[in-house]
Amino acid sequence: MVQSAASPWPTLSPQARDLFRQGAEIVLHPRAEWIEELHEASLGGDSMRAVAEDPVLTEGTKRANLANLLHWAAANVQHPGKRVSANLNQEVLDGARDMVRRGFDSGGLDAYRRAQGVAWRRWIEICFDLTSDPVLLRELLDVSSLSITTFIEDTVAAVSERMAAERTELTRGAHAERRATVTLLLEGAPISRSRAEAQLGYPLAGPHTAAIVWSGSVTPSSQQLETAAETLMRASGASHRLTVVASAAALWVWLPGRTPPLAEDLAPHPDVRIALGRPGSGIDGFRRSHLDAAATQRMLARLTSPQQIARYQDIQLLVLLTGDPAQAGEFVADTLGELRHADAETRETVRTYVHELGNTTRTAERLYTHRNTVVRRLARADELLPRPLAENAVDVAVALETLRWLGSGA
Repeated sequence: MVQSAASPWPTLSPQARDLFRQGAEIVLHPRAEWIEELHEASLGGDSMRAVAEDPVLTEGTKRANLANLLHWAAANVQHPGKRVSANLNQEVLDGARDMVRRGFDSGGLDAYRRAQGVAWRRWIEICFDLTSDPVLLRELLDVSSLSITTFIEDTVAAVSERMAAERTELTRGAHAERRATVTLLLEGAPISRSRAEAQLGYPLAGPHTAAIVWSGSVTPSSQQLETAAETLMRASGASHRLTVVASAAALWVWLPGRTPPLAEDLAPHPDVRIALGRPGSGIDGFRRSHLDAAATQRMLARLTSPQQIARYQDIQLLVLLTGDPAQAGEFVADTLGELRHADAETRETVRTYVHELGNTTRTAERLYTHRNTVVRRLARADELLPRPLAENAVDVAVALETLRWLGSGA
């Protein structure tokens, strides 16, 4: 039961207060497995699926849950057993703001309550390790149960209020109108092209390429995101772009024309990543290209891929193959054997050789190396592979492509 603000807060005995402080100090330095369990619980279940499938919201939720845990622990180190104020620090507010910008209501804050269950179980373990005195243990658990529950509910109420204010703000002005129009187009609502073009200031009749530009940084820079979007626009040769602020850490971008090349000069800031959809025409292409970019973004996040820039065309096969990252890793290990640990030049030679249909001369030309070097690398690869390349070329090529995107995740 949540304590009313008007009700007297229970007072701990000096012994229980000291134990409470000791326990809070342990929580203030949580183990890695505690944090992982917290994240899994907070993002699990059907009600949180939409949040869990969005990489930006996922990271924001994780940061907010960890911030809640540390806020409660720090308060109890200072004042053991006292009522803890609602947590409205930057991580929590940024996560809530992103949810509003994605169209979520306060139901997204169920993640806090899910995390609460994990925190409570861990806290019980800590309490039982601190004392075996049944009187002290009961006092400690009674007050801590009230403390944790009240803190989470106070935080949910305070953050919900901020979300309502943010939602009100988003319903005003050109940004809100643009976001609302894009949402209608993506949902397939029967909005006319002329009306949508007038509200967006962007032509919908021609070809489009959608991009999602986002950051996994704890403190994302809007300037870095804008710079990356501007670089994409210049690379595509376009004179304008449509940009929608999807969250504090993500932009949705549409470029008129075809996909810009993935050249080195497109490499964004180390904290910024870019996912590109396939080009499409008209309103259907506008929608499909964005959905492609979103699928690419999810795959990069799910596989913790080191790649910063990816096109849907490059990862379309991997989207089908890597629905389960663990199985993808097993496929890579079983198919490549020790080749997966070989130097990058050997792996790239094999990948290029298969793409060139077994032609060593063309492989050497593409790699700007001598044909004899290619032959030596292929021979080395055969020593490392569980099966000779000639007997299993297609699977090896797919496994190498998967490994390239999985990076350390394999």
